[in-house]
Amino acid sequence: MRTRSGRAAVRGRAKVDADAPGGAGRHVADTVVGGPWLVLGKDGRLSAYAHGRAGLLRWTEVRRGGSRWTGPDVFPAADLTWVSVAQGADGYVHFLGRREVRKGEDGPSAVEIVHAIQYQTDRPVTEWRSLGNPHKDRDKAARLGVPSGAVGPDGTVHVFVRNAGGGVMLRRELPGGKWGPWTDLKGSRVQDPVAAVVHPSGRVEAMAGGDGCVMRWVQEEPGGDFRQAPNIPLAVAPGSAVALATGPDRATYYWTDPATGGIVAHRPGSWVIPLGGAPAGEPVVALRAVLDGYDCTVLAHRDLDGQLMLAACGTENEQAGLWWSPTGERCVGAPAAALDAYGRVVLGMIGADGALCVARQNGGGGLVMDPSIRV
Repeated sequence: MRTRSGRAAVRGRAKVDADAPGGAGRHVADTVVGGPWLVLGKDGRLSAYAHGRAGLLRWTEVRRGGSRWTGPDVFPAADLTWVSVAQGADGYVHFLGRREVRKGEDGPSAVEIVHAIQYQTDRPVTEWRSLGNPHKDRDKAARLGVPSGAVGPDGTVHVFVRNAGGGVMLRRELPGGKWGPWTDLKGSRVQDPVAAVVHPSGRVEAMAGGDGCVMRWVQEEPGGDFRQAPNIPLAVAPGSAVALATGPDRATYYWTDPATGGIVAHRPGSWVIPLGGAPAGEPVVALRAVLDGYDCTVLAHRDLDGQLMLAACGTENEQAGLWWSPTGERCVGAPAAALDAYGRVVLGMIGADGALCVARQNGGGGLVMDPSIRV
């Protein structure tokens, strides 16, 4: 199937500072955030998120599937070194941050995990609430990793984070909205961030690369305890793993092979499938979409030159082959993908000038993208 995009995104322009002369009122992204940062709200409008100097940035579609966007709106979030996005079936968007505050010139920083929520599209974000740190010792607490999340169908938020010893810690909500204690899921030499996925059954599964192995933590039933599955002797490039639900209680994991530099697909119990490409170090974007009436998986990544590459294949049929097509778009950090209110694939990118660019699937057959729009 065809994959292409037209006019390249604006690039090579100097970043504008909202506090600089002539920059009043303008806010630009410093970095992308983790997780699926382009999300569809209950009202059918898309929202995009990024991290800027002033805090969390948000852009929102003016109408369902339209080309006009508002924003960026700015939600102050001081001292955050990382933000990750997770969305529940109820449409709520959850933000998980790692906050690091320097306490004087000597000694480690004070580190905590924080959480905020957007309940409706284009509505305010709640205040950031501290989820604490599983370590009481300040030196260990300073070595805490970055959080990632998954939201069960009942709205329960699961927060995964690498601890100072290289294992995985979990904290999740209890019925009634209160948070339970930190739970040690074990593991060894875990790489940031943990990749998590929610199955249609409601079970949550997490995966992380380690020292020459893949580690997984699975629930036997929705809401149940997690157990660690046997390690899989496969190497994962740090920071490259992502998970996608592709079958009944079955996930496909994508990551970069550190030996070849290319992307691979893997379903536990099956072979590793090489997919090629040359990603720049971020996770590949994986999205299920109906293309020409077929259940397909759309994949995207930023290559070593910063260009956005796009491919598609039948879901769980990567072995039939796929072809990476250059889109002509360039971006900074990992792109994002989502379906709009009409089921069209939408790609989100942060340009070199810190602005949001959006490309949308047009009405033709296959996966053909219209030229990107700078928001």
